[in-house]
Amino acid sequence: MGDDVRFLEELVAAVPEFGELYEIHVENQGEPLPHVFFGLDVTPAVVDSCLGRDPEAPDWRATLKFLERQLVRGIPGVTEVIVTSFLDQLPYRDEPGHEVVGHLGPLLSAKYRELRPSG
Repeated sequence: MGDDVRFLEELVAAVPEFGELYEIHVENQGEPLPHVFFGLDVTPAVVDSCLGRDPEAPDWRATLKFLERQLVRGIPGVTEVIVTSFLDQLPYRDEPGHEVVGHLGPLLSAKYRELRPSG
């Protein structure tokens, strides 16, 4: 099992509300695809949860804390998933849900600023 797939399983352990989404993802894809799971499921769920759109959505604060802890580990494949399939998929300044950017931890914020220097 690769680091990026282990990362998904650790996410589900840390934020159990992602469990069902993860199971559906694996069933639909035939295997865990970290970038796809983050791009299609995790990032929209975090934004929706932050906006209060879905009361059953995974805890966005717990998810951001988890992602911050993962960046500290410095595992290249995990960092790539977080940067390209989470941070780069967050809403832009003029889009609903952009306020989640203001809640990113220090490492997530630094990576986000590298992607979008103007916010």
